[in-house]
Amino acid sequence: MTPRTQSSLAVSGDGIHWMLLNASPDLRAQIAATRALHPRLGERHSPISAVVVTNGDVDHITGLLTLRESQPFALFGTAETLGMVNGNPVFGVVNEALVPRKTVALGETFSPVPGLALEMFSVPGKVPLWQEDENLVIGAETGGTVGVTVTAGDRRLVYIPGCAAITDTVRARITGADLLFFDGTLYRDDEMMLAGTGVKTGARMGHLSMSGADGTIALLADIPAARRVFIHINNTNPALIEDSPERLAVEAAGWIVARDGMEFAL
Repeated sequence: MTPRTQSSLAVSGDGIHWMLLNASPDLRAQIAATRALHPRLGERHSPISAVVVTNGDVDHITGLLTLRESQPFALFGTAETLGMVNGNPVFGVVNEALVPRKTVALGETFSPVPGLALEMFSVPGKVPLWQEDENLVIGAETGGTVGVTVTAGDRRLVYIPGCAAITDTVRARITGADLLFFDGTLYRDDEMMLAGTGVKTGARMGHLSMSGADGTIALLADIPAARRVFIHINNTNPALIEDSPERLAVEAAGWIVARDGMEFAL
């Protein structure tokens, strides 16, 4: 099985200015392994012009702390997600004088980097683990868990790293996408319990599973999308193993299992 770091995407419309879709805890290693993100205009330069966060999960915001070295970039998110960042004093080290925090409304078009137009939309989810309490609701559609469309000319990328259910809104957003990145956390709902690595099902964690009649592969089988890529994959997921029956089933259904360093062009 090829080792993988945690989920982040780097996207550019011109190959010069880059944005990150979520900031993984492994971001330092990911930047080091990606030549396009290396300094080009002096030692203190960074091609990363923007970071877009889709929720307040530790997996998606911890990497912001790696970007605290007095390098300017803009941070985009919904009011709910940026509220979590602003409410945690540790993120004060990400200097707001250099890193403006820009609140984006659902359905609002914005352009973090040249050549790309983005829009956030709500997907069923839940609050981050560190904010769960007795009032937890799973599957709520708020600004707390979102997907992102990225458009360049007539090409469209859809990014949904966490999703608890396939709704009509989700289906409509995916339909006709040139490239889809979708939540692939677990292959089966109870795999962490069976592996002895956790006590929660995927549904309890706010994630669909790849397989089964109620899984992503079956639910999106009739939705046209040119290329489909599973991301945000847990280390218990057997589809990570190159020659496993699960990987073969995923690929037979037309899906790609993401790995570090994978590149796509639209």
